[in-house]
Amino acid sequence: MFTKSSKYDTAFVKENMMGPNSMKIIEELAESLNLEKDMRVLDLGCGKGLTSIFLAKEYGVTVFATDLWISATENYERIKSMGLEDKIIPIHAEAHDLPFAQEFFDVAISVDAYHYFGIEEDYLTNHFAPLVKKGGQIAVAVPGLKKEFTDGVPAELLPYWFEDMNLTLHSCDWWYKLWKNSDSVRIEECKELKCLEEAWQDWLSCDNDYARRDIGMMKAEGGNYFNLVSIVATKSLSEK
Repeated sequence: MFTKSSKYDTAFVKENMMGPNSMKIIEELAESLNLEKDMRVLDLGCGKGLTSIFLAKEYGVTVFATDLWISATENYERIKSMGLEDKIIPIHAEAHDLPFAQEFFDVAISVDAYHYFGIEEDYLTNHFAPLVKKGGQIAVAVPGLKKEFTDGVPAELLPYWFEDMNLTLHSCDWWYKLWKNSDSVRIEECKELKCLEEAWQDWLSCDNDYARRDIGMMKAEGGNYFNLVSIVATKSLSEK
């Protein structure tokens, strides 16, 4: 399934993961996108740039690799090491204060980051969608739940549960309803990604304190609760 992402050096990918393997996630997500050479793509919450590198290498698009936690200089060094300094522009910015013109991008994506800020009711309409050309695509992949925890967090997950997870982890239905409320986009698909198990296995095998912490959580979860939610939408032609 992962013919594109499997070509990349395993040690390089593992060294730069910040969660479930984002290269496998973006490979599956990109199957639903109409990416063409030299398109301008916003990669919001790009982390250490794995998704940006993948998009530039595999599709020849120009990527604006934007993150708050990782500095533009650090990402630029990684970008140069891959010979992609002409295709990827590193940006350090907060998701509510993005330094881009409206309708600048052909496509906007966000992998394993959007759930930290996009849960706000008006974020899509006020901050994300305005940056995309009318008719352009917006695509997000986030860690989620197979269904909402209406009766509280399951007991087996409580030892690993952080308070902010109540805000950030949601089901496909929850995300669909949130985006459906926006006049800025037309939803094309909202579904569970198939790469969940492989993406998580790659992360849990990393020599990383956060990955080691997650091993117990995923063992306790046992495949019963978590998923990866993807949403793909088109910017409305009538959106102002």
